[in-house]
Amino acid sequence: MSNGLAVVTGAGSGIGRACAQRLASKGFAVAVIDLDLSSARETADLISKAGGRGDGYRADTSIAADLDAAISAAVRDFGPLEVMFNNAGILDGYFNVDDMDEAVWRRVLDIDLTGVFLGCKRALREMLPRQRGRIINMASVAGLNGTGGGVAYIAAKHGVVGLTKQMAVAYGARGITVNCVCPGAIPTSLRAHSQSILGPGVPDMSGRGVVVNEDQVRALVPAGVKGTVEDVAAAVAFLASPEASYINGHSLVVDGGWRAK
Repeated sequence: MSNGLAVVTGAGSGIGRACAQRLASKGFAVAVIDLDLSSARETADLISKAGGRGDGYRADTSIAADLDAAISAAVRDFGPLEVMFNNAGILDGYFNVDDMDEAVWRRVLDIDLTGVFLGCKRALREMLPRQRGRIINMASVAGLNGTGGGVAYIAAKHGVVGLTKQMAVAYGARGITVNCVCPGAIPTSLRAHSQSILGPGVPDMSGRGVVVNEDQVRALVPAGVKGTVEDVAAAVAFLASPEASYINGHSLVVDGGWRAK
């Protein structure tokens, strides 16, 4: 039995891919949206091979017209939108204000905050007439702390948390819940993807930031280990489930206790 359509942005790899696969396993048809169409289709193929339903679509989530075209196509292909997971995002090189390039600042905010806003806005066009839907936004422990990223990333993720709360208040009585997830140390290829998107002018970020090595992980995370993409996927699937129907405006932390310190 189908649970309707779930859209996952940035689902060509990492957390997005794991969440797309988990939502498909729960009965959702999944629209896999990514800047790289071939990666999106790879995720969709994995879903199909596991017995689920899904397809890949290309979009730059910082461009409203791109998102509109991708989501419109997905609705035509799979039916009404039930879940919107605004996951796409990039890192900022872990720069502080004094060494943050303005162009990097703007690109990170465009993707990590404006892209979430645009995804929410487009989802509401589908959800408000039906008076139902789940919107889940990708934040981070960096949206709750002053650490976990550079100034642009932390500002954007704090913005996502605020956007989520405001929307929960505005649309909770109209059948739509809006929540966010705040992962901690989760190993993915995000650094490499971010480096590629920001371009060659940004210094190598592979060794920058926190929880880069195991000693840092043990010092920061009470669990003493990094989490997995499946840990985040389980949280997203829960927020999309009937069991989470009375959870609204919440920031669900998946961090092994980092935030508790």
